[in-house]
Amino acid sequence: MHQLRLFFTALQFFTRLPIPGWVGFDPAWLNQASRYFPLVGVVVAAITAGVYALTAWIFPAPVAVLLSTAAGIYATGAFHEDGFADMCDGFGGGMTPERVLEIMKDSRIGAYGAIGIICLLATKCTTLSMLPPLTAIAALFVAHPLSRLMATSLIWRLEYARAEGKAKPLAQKMSGAEFSLAAASAAIPAFAMIVCGWITWSALAAGVAAGAIATIWLARKCVRRIAGYTGDCLGAVQQLSEVAFYLCVLASMRHGALPW
Repeated sequence: MHQLRLFFTALQFFTRLPIPGWVGFDPAWLNQASRYFPLVGVVVAAITAGVYALTAWIFPAPVAVLLSTAAGIYATGAFHEDGFADMCDGFGGGMTPERVLEIMKDSRIGAYGAIGIICLLATKCTTLSMLPPLTAIAALFVAHPLSRLMATSLIWRLEYARAEGKAKPLAQKMSGAEFSLAAASAAIPAFAMIVCGWITWSALAAGVAAGAIATIWLARKCVRRIAGYTGDCLGAVQQLSEVAFYLCVLASMRHGALPW
C-alpha cells in the first residue's frame, strides 16, 4: 500500500491527473517517489499512444502526432517542456552559476527557450509522423518511461544545485535498489513492444544508446555550469533523450533523404 501511495505521489507531482482521495499526502513521500518516475512515463505513454491510435483512424499521421503530443503536454502540464525551455534560457544567457540559476528560476521565457522548444517539438512531431503507425506507438511506449529513467539518473548520481525549488523534495539521493526499480519500470514496456514485433532490437538498442549519450552530455554540462542539477535539468534531459530515441528509431528504418 505504501508503494502504491508513492506511485500516486509521483503521478500527482509530474502530471495533472487526479489521484484517489485515500492516498493522502506526506512531504516525506516525495523523497522516495522518484523511483516511480518511469512508471509515470508509462501512464503518459498510454495517453499519447491512445490518442494517436484513435486519431490515426481519421486523420493523416502528422495530425495524429500533433494531437497525441498535445494530449501529452496537457496531461503533464508542459512540466518537462517548461524545464527544457528554462534550461535553454539559463545555459544560453547565464555566464556564472548564480546567473544561470537566476534565469532558470524566472517564469518568463527568453529567445533561447522559445527557439529551443520550437525546434524540439518540431523535431519530435516530424520524426513521429514519419514512422509507421505501430512503430510510432511502440516508440511512445518506450521513449516516455525511458526518458524519465534518464532524468531519474541525475537524481541518482548528481547533487542538487539549488537550496530550494519545486524539485528539491525529489532531489535526495536514490539508492541502487530504488534506481533498479525505476529501470525495471522502463524495461518492461520496451520488452513488451519487442514481443509484439512493433519495434526491432536494433532500433531499441540504438535508441537507448542515444538517450544515454544525450543524458551524459547534458549531465556533464550541468555539473560544469552549476555543479549539479535542478528540476529544469531533469525536464531537459527527459525531453532531449525522448527525441533522441525517436530519431534513432527513424534512422534505423533507413529513410534518409539521400540515396547513399
